[in-house]
Amino acid sequence: MKKIAALAMVLALAAPARAAEPGLAFAFEETVTLAPDVHPGATALGERNIVPITGGTFEGPGIKGTIIGGGWDWQLRRADGCTQIKADYMLRTDDDVVINVVNTGVSCRARDPAAVVRTHPVFEAPLGKYEWLSQSAFIGTLDPVKLPGGQRAVHITFYRVT
Repeated sequence: MKKIAALAMVLALAAPARAAEPGLAFAFEETVTLAPDVHPGATALGERNIVPITGGTFEGPGIKGTIIGGGWDWQLRRADGCTQIKADYMLRTDDDVVINVVNTGVSCRARDPAAVVRTHPVFEAPLGKYEWLSQSAFIGTLDPVKLPGGQRAVHITFYRVT
């Protein structure tokens, strides 16, 4: 009986510790300006739409700058009425560092205008001051906005998973 208890203790001590439940910490927010949609039409995968990214701004604790025009959001409207989104664009910080963002998610707002859009951004930042972006997991929220003059944009808030 002592051997079984000792073996149980050894196995319990050898078991890997469970990671703490994740939390969220505000990282930064963006306002991304958009050009009119380019609509290639139906494909074998669904209805394609391309949204050109023309610029914008971002800011958070220890990070601030502009969004470089020339990126895009490659969208696919699915049979269930939801749209897969995949945006690929660049940030330029105020201290002139360029960071790539690939932000994916699913929007079901065409079916339900009150639906929340969550995204999963992945950052590619150079080594140095902003490398924490490449070393963490993030969740985003995305909301369409109209800027003064009717300019179409989206507001994205990014949270680092802790």
